[in-house]
Order: sequence, then C-alpha cells, then structure tokens
Amino acid sequence: MAPSETAPSAAPPVARLIEAFHRLPGIGPKSAQRLTYHLIRMPREEAEEFAAAVLGVKDRIVLCDTCANLSESPECVICGDLQRDRTKICVVEEPLDVVAIERARVYSGLYHVLHGVISPVNGIGPNDLKLRELLERLRDGSVTEVIVATNPNLEGEATAMYIQQLIGPLGVSVTRLARGLPSGSDIEYADDTTLAHALESRSEIPQRQVDPTPGS
Repeated sequence: MAPSETAPSAAPPVARLIEAFHRLPGIGPKSAQRLTYHLIRMPREEAEEFAAAVLGVKDRIVLCDTCANLSESPECVICGDLQRDRTKICVVEEPLDVVAIERARVYSGLYHVLHGVISPVNGIGPNDLKLRELLERLRDGSVTEVIVATNPNLEGEATAMYIQQLIGPLGVSVTRLARGLPSGSDIEYADDTTLAHALESRSEIPQRQVDPTPGS
C-alpha cells in the first residue's frame, strides 16, 4: 500500500508509519491511521517505551530449544517447569495457540510448536515444520500421548493426519482436540460441519443425583 493511498496529505514520516501499521495482520487503513495519530499524541516517554518494547522482542526473543515456543532463554518457562506433566505433548501451529490453551487452565502437559501447517498451495511441506524436533522428543519413550491441536481446517486436518502416520509406529497415543458446538451457541445457527463434528465427538453425560422437584 503506497502512503498516498492512505493519507495523501500526510507528512512523509506519518505516511510511512501508517504504511508500517497497515502491513500488520488484521490492521486495515483506518486502523493504521488511528494507531499512527495515537502515537503522535502520545508523550515522548511512552513512545520511547513502546519502541523499546518492539526492539526488545526482536533482540531478546528466541525459540525454545525443546518445544520451539517463544522464549527469552534456550529453555522456555513451560519446559523448565518441573511440575508439568512430561508424559503429554500438545502440538500446536503457532505460539499464540499455547497462550490460548494455557488461558483455559485445564492442561498441565508440555507443548510443541510447529510454526505452520502443511499447505502445498503455499509451498509448505513437512520439512518446513518442526516435525523432526517432535520425533526427537519421543525417542526416549517418556511421552505416552501426543495431543494434536492444529486448527480444524483443511491444512490443520492434513497436518494432523500426517502426524498420526508419523508417530503411529512409535507406539505413542495420538489424540485430537474434540470439535463441536461452542458454549452458549444455538444448534439452529450451527453449520453442517460443526454439527457433524459435535455428533462425532459426543461424550457420555456423567451420572449424578438430580432433585426432580420442579423449581428446586
């Protein structure tokens, strides 16, 4: 996007910053302009802190030697936590997926970040992912389950199937995240694929004592 397409009357430094913001994923022209003018109004100290944070990420963040998650040291916080369940590895596409799963606070195992999915259309094959590193982690037999948490789309499914074929001969259990209706949704508004996955992933309702008295 040329600066003139966004703000034809903007000074060149302003136009360059708008263009830089617009290159970020999910940031449209209007949002790029709002962010730029917010920075212009920001006190210099805050702007310098913002710039330092950006440069700090570029200078200090590396990939964990074990799981390929983002880290400030060769071993990330999760891999270094001895309280985690080391018999389970959850395989995700990107580092942001780790953040999302951790936010749920129900998983206590380890992770492995692929940094992408198999996508022939985009020229991405198995050798472009962190699959060799995943296999290395399974060699000693301490891992009993690999949870594949790739996205439920065409590329994610293809990657999950490839991982299953890759790991199957090692005798490690390979599971897939259940997919179905999101909490709070209405069945009548669900698409066919979501309903199909929900039916395939159905589970038994645990038995418990219920008071049959109405209004109790």
